[in-house]
Amino acid sequence: MTSMRDDTAAMAQAILAHHAAVFAGFPPEPAPEPTRADPVYQAALQACSTLGFIAHDAECLAEAWLARSLRVGAFQPECWPDEPADFGLQPVPRAHAFASCPPQLGLYGVLPDAQWVGRMARAGVPTVQLRFKSDDAAAVAREVRAAVEAVQGTAALLFINDHWREAIQAGAYGVHLGQEDLDALSPADLATLRASGVRLGVSTHGYAEMVRADAVGPSYIAMGAVFPTTLKKMATAPQGVGRLGVYARLLRTYPQVAIGGIGAEQFAEVLSTGVGSIAVVRALVAAPDPEAAAAQLMGLLRDHSPPRNRP
Repeated sequence: MTSMRDDTAAMAQAILAHHAAVFAGFPPEPAPEPTRADPVYQAALQACSTLGFIAHDAECLAEAWLARSLRVGAFQPECWPDEPADFGLQPVPRAHAFASCPPQLGLYGVLPDAQWVGRMARAGVPTVQLRFKSDDAAAVAREVRAAVEAVQGTAALLFINDHWREAIQAGAYGVHLGQEDLDALSPADLATLRASGVRLGVSTHGYAEMVRADAVGPSYIAMGAVFPTTLKKMATAPQGVGRLGVYARLLRTYPQVAIGGIGAEQFAEVLSTGVGSIAVVRALVAAPDPEAAAAQLMGLLRDHSPPRNRP
């Protein structure tokens, strides 16, 4: 007679046999302490840790694997969890949701100042973000207002990174927040942000952060960093295209933005995951001819994406 431990080990090996190739390249992570005795949950927790998912993501996956097994009435090691309900994501239409944005945001330029925002908007880049770093509140407010003015007369959708109060006051189309910024919002702040009608984009770096982002129903979800990037220190390892693909399947009811170290040579494999937008920084601001670079990247996106519709 086999023990539950033997069953759990066999199920974990079955998961690895089916999925190790997709997630190759990640060193194993220590498995977190299990919170359930169920063998499916424990097998998934062990297997996902072996595949390199950090503790809170492995826990999230294990809970989803158990939910899916209970829902379908069988353990299916060949089927990676990708049903939103199994992760506890909000059903569509969402009870808590920000205003919608286009399902395909296209080329998404992340830019350091209002001058760059205007330049790329005039070059036809459909989505632009002002990522202006300053501790001077007056300078931030001026730059946000200048960025809003810079996209007037163009079709570009402007998101403001971090500075959400200034973005609302200046009439920006949207705001983009990282997980720390999202967590720092009080319930009153979140209600103010949603009531303003501004669109909200949220950065995520794995399953647990995607579940956290879904709870507020953002307009889009950004996933990354896909590849190594030197632009900012990342708390998590590059996610890679294999992980991006399973994230995209789970978040298929959201507009999605892939970000992090993506250049023209990676566009085809990134777009093969089904994401509708790619965010770039250096591919524009470090290009010898930024307008020509924008045209090239937008052409690559058009080759893989359906027409973009503005709401």
